[in-house]
Amino acid sequence: MSAPGAMLSRPPAPAGSPPSAVPQVVLAVVCGGYAVGAAFGWGSPEVAAFMGDFGLSFAALLAAVSCGLYARKRRTRFRPAWMLFAASSGMAGLGNGVWGWYEVIEGTTVPSPSLADFCFLLFAPPAIVGLLVLAKRPVNRAGWVCLGLDSWLIAGSLITLSWSLALAHTAHFQGRSVAQSALSLAYPLLDIVLVSMVLVLHFRRSSVHRSAINTAVAALALTVLCDALFSSPLLREHYRSGQILDAGWFAGSILLAYAPWVARRAGEECTPEEARPAARRVPSHGGRPIAGSLAALTPYLAAAVCTLGILTNVLDGRRIDRVVLFTGCTVVLALVVRQGIMLLDNITLTQELAQKENHFRSLVQGSSDVIMIAAPTGVLHYVSPAASGVYGRDAEELVGSELASLIHPEDLGRVVHEVRRFLAAAPEDEPTTRIECRFRAGEQRSGGDGWLNVESTVNRHHGGLIFNSRDVTERVRLQAQLQHNASHDALTDLPNRALFTERVTQAVTGRRASDHDTAVLYIDLDGFKQVNDTIGHQAGDELLIQAARRLGDSVRAGDIAARLGGDEFAALITGDGTRDPAAREFRIHEIADRLRIRLSDPYRIDGREVRVAASIGVAFAEPGVSPAGLLRNADLAMYRAKQAGKGRVELYAPQMQTEVAHRAELATKLRTALQDGAFSLLHQPVVELAGGRVTAVAAHARWRSAQGILFTPAEFLRVGDRGRYPEDADRAAELDRWQLEAAVEQAAARHRAGYPVPVAVRLPARRLLDQALSPKGVESLLTRHGLPSRALVLELSESDPRLPLDDLERRLVALRRLGVRIALDGFGSGFAAISALRRLPVDVLRLDRGLVDGVVESARLHKITAGLLRIAGDLGMQSVADGVDLPEQVLALRSMGCTHGMGTAFSGPLDEPRLRRSLTHAHYPVPDVSVQSRAVVLTGSGLPVRQGGPVGPESLVHPPLRSNSETSVPPT
Repeated sequence: MSAPGAMLSRPPAPAGSPPSAVPQVVLAVVCGGYAVGAAFGWGSPEVAAFMGDFGLSFAALLAAVSCGLYARKRRTRFRPAWMLFAASSGMAGLGNGVWGWYEVIEGTTVPSPSLADFCFLLFAPPAIVGLLVLAKRPVNRAGWVCLGLDSWLIAGSLITLSWSLALAHTAHFQGRSVAQSALSLAYPLLDIVLVSMVLVLHFRRSSVHRSAINTAVAALALTVLCDALFSSPLLREHYRSGQILDAGWFAGSILLAYAPWVARRAGEECTPEEARPAARRVPSHGGRPIAGSLAALTPYLAAAVCTLGILTNVLDGRRIDRVVLFTGCTVVLALVVRQGIMLLDNITLTQELAQKENHFRSLVQGSSDVIMIAAPTGVLHYVSPAASGVYGRDAEELVGSELASLIHPEDLGRVVHEVRRFLAAAPEDEPTTRIECRFRAGEQRSGGDGWLNVESTVNRHHGGLIFNSRDVTERVRLQAQLQHNASHDALTDLPNRALFTERVTQAVTGRRASDHDTAVLYIDLDGFKQVNDTIGHQAGDELLIQAARRLGDSVRAGDIAARLGGDEFAALITGDGTRDPAAREFRIHEIADRLRIRLSDPYRIDGREVRVAASIGVAFAEPGVSPAGLLRNADLAMYRAKQAGKGRVELYAPQMQTEVAHRAELATKLRTALQDGAFSLLHQPVVELAGGRVTAVAAHARWRSAQGILFTPAEFLRVGDRGRYPEDADRAAELDRWQLEAAVEQAAARHRAGYPVPVAVRLPARRLLDQALSPKGVESLLTRHGLPSRALVLELSESDPRLPLDDLERRLVALRRLGVRIALDGFGSGFAAISALRRLPVDVLRLDRGLVDGVVESARLHKITAGLLRIAGDLGMQSVADGVDLPEQVLALRSMGCTHGMGTAFSGPLDEPRLRRSLTHAHYPVPDVSVQSRAVVLTGSGLPVRQGGPVGPESLVHPPLRSNSETSVPPT
């Protein structure tokens, strides 16, 4: 740290380019030219007199104009000084002009005293006051008194010395009037005062506008020197205008004219707000301490000069003059008073310093932060007592040790780099810096690994550093914990989706171009929802924790397992460089199958054994696959595993993405069709088998394509895929809601038109548990369209054994209270029919089409159907046979006790106009039992079947299984 510390002592390089030397050269040439002319007499007495009088007047007036113009344009703290200098130069210029009037214009001798003498006397007072303005202002009253005493000490010593050498002779000069004698004494006395102020100002000048002040002091000093020489009787008796003495006055005026503009050219000009901080800066040059010592010794040197002058007169045997004695006594008295003031001031400053030192010592020792002072070599010179509480080490133990030995080796390089950078920066630009590192702790604080996290504010201190340090270990631990919580699952402590996605991104983007065997395993627990529903969510959480523990223990050290949410997990399996596709698929499939078996083992929760299976989808990091695409592919493979029977492993194949795109396209078409009104309802009559009367109509949704073809629900919803994907379930729910709304609206319109026939709407059993189809929602729907509740029959289809029958039973009971009748669709198929019949409030049983199709040909099926119909009759329910397409089926079902039927034996699905025409007749013809023996049954053929009755063309009925306007081709 010593090398950067040495860099701190180097003076900063001057900003910008140096000022041009042309003005100084012009100034030297002008002053030098005037001096040469004065030395050689200007060639003639007339020119010499003119240049000696009016030349000096012009130079003085130029200085007055220059100083006044600068004071008017520049609003600085020294503006009054330059105004006073302008007034002083104006008096000098006026005096020289009067002198030239007498000598050059009138050609007479200048009288003494004259107006010129009055102007010359007024030159000194404004200049003296201006020098006081330029001086550094004392901060208190004692400082002002000391400034006055210092001025008098210098002036008194000069008066004593001057009086002893020359002024006494001037005061006793015979043959002159009192005015002439006073004038002769006024010039040297004012010059002495001006010289005193020049000397005082030299040691007390302000640090702002230093170049301008030095130039002004030099100009006034040169003027005072020429005045002192002019005051000498020897030179005064032989003085003539235009002589070499005038060159000094001329140069002084020219320098004073140039002085205010020096600061602007040197780049030192600043505003008063900038002057205050600039005055507080400590100069870095080495001459400042010497100047400060001379300033302190100036009063004593002046007193010594005064005493030396008196002793010289005594040793020479001359009588001491009263003026010398009086002046010497006042100088000694002023020195004593000044010494007393300084003594009192020093006592006050000492007390204040001691008080401030005690104050800051109390602050440092009582601070909870540790304050350390380090030398440039890094050795600690001071450590505050707070170190024992913060570091667990005594302050005396740390003093003298090297700071580098206390910092953690891993942090030392960073700390040294920051310290060097901080010391190399300018103090004004960067006064402090912050460093955070690990610090060696004592035995009292070594509860962890022996290191504390410490944050330090660093400041400069005499080439070294001051560290204000505090313990931030708890904050660092809290930050680490928060960061861990943000990237890990709160329940299982596995990495969450965000961290897993980040690791997948790193693995995909950082792998070699030939490394394609990195794989993502997407895992879903089959049957987890049943665990939550049966034994509670707390048990489900415990199952997830155990599954996460198994997954984390089963993956390799270089792999990562994560919980993505709910019962979904994932694992990133890094590759080993295998290039053979078959080998990599075998390796990853083996790993995935091992995970599947491990996750499918029984779980022990609350003393009971719980079983779930695991479906795993695998996707490889193929070339060009993004991290998001890799996760999506694994997710698709997992869904395919669930479709294929669950509890298995599936590898991603490109056609999976094609199927997803096709389903998305189909969903878009379906949504567009719902918005554009492309769906329509067809109604198929439900006929009483005994007399052919139409007792109800069943609503069927159809999608009319752009070509006018009607598609059935099995075709546009892909019933075989329904429920396997969330978007399919959403699509089906949206269509079911539309179908119920449209069926109720059209049934209400038929009721108002005089066709009070109930309408049956087929809905999945799980749909009746939706909030949108609550009893209040159904009642609101019926009220809105004006349809009586007894005119609505809800048919339950696709009964799922996993549905909570208790909730479904409560929902159906509430619907029956409204008057809505409930039908059980597909009775005779599946495993849940008997359970649903036992638990649910059902009014109508609809026989499955599979029973009706073979009821004539199969004796076994005939007995099963007859038994089911007997059960319906014993329970007092209506029975409706679905898919009655042949007259023989009508006869067989009626003989078994079936009350109603629907199918092409009566009518296919009809649009609204045809339905109303059918309802106008209100019945369909049914086969006659008396001629049943004459019916011809042709099984296994597509030939027409003859109905009972007279033989003729009208007795032949074709049994189409679907409407001629329908097709089995799905929409694409």
